[in-house]
Amino acid sequence: MQAIFQPVNPKEWERQSYFNYFDTIVKCKYTINANVDITELLALSKEKKIKFFPVFLYAVMRSVNQNKEFRMSYNDKNQLGYWNYVLPSYTIFHEDDKTFSDVWSEYHEDFKSFYEIIISDIEKYKNVKGIKARLNRPANFCSISALPWLSFTSFSQDTYEASNFMFPLIRFGKYFEQGGSTLIPLAVFVNHAVADGYHTCKLINDIQEFARDSKDWML
Repeated sequence: MQAIFQPVNPKEWERQSYFNYFDTIVKCKYTINANVDITELLALSKEKKIKFFPVFLYAVMRSVNQNKEFRMSYNDKNQLGYWNYVLPSYTIFHEDDKTFSDVWSEYHEDFKSFYEIIISDIEKYKNVKGIKARLNRPANFCSISALPWLSFTSFSQDTYEASNFMFPLIRFGKYFEQGGSTLIPLAVFVNHAVADGYHTCKLINDIQEFARDSKDWML
């Protein structure tokens, strides 16, 4: 799939005044935490004997890519706009020295293709040390990582320096049992200039829907 960047027209963009407010007057970023029910998703993954991480990563990326607010960034000409899609940028943990490395993979809407390429890239880069295991990451990416050691109840992060980074940062933790269901903690860190609470809630609800309806796409 070819990555295409579409700049916004400030005179026609419905969020221009909101963007200006949260980008220059009240610089605001926020995190929303939620538990996602993965009962059906996990059961089906085990039934098919496939790994959970690429499966849940797929549900997240499908949801991100159907919400334009989370495909927004600046291009190399410092123009603000939307990518037609973003690809996953995720971390690999090195058990021997407890460090991690960033890896990115091509995005495929077809689950089978997506799963195979994630598995292949993890195997290819699993022993490459350093922050960036796979170089030359494209500009159209979404950062996602797992914290499988803790079922956290809240997660928040920020940077000390101002930046033009507009993409969300998505984190998920250790899944757990509660009330007969399997839940996974999820945190979405957002720049308020590009997405309000409504948009982030919709993203999380979309992830929940993909998890619930996994039989429709996990063929």
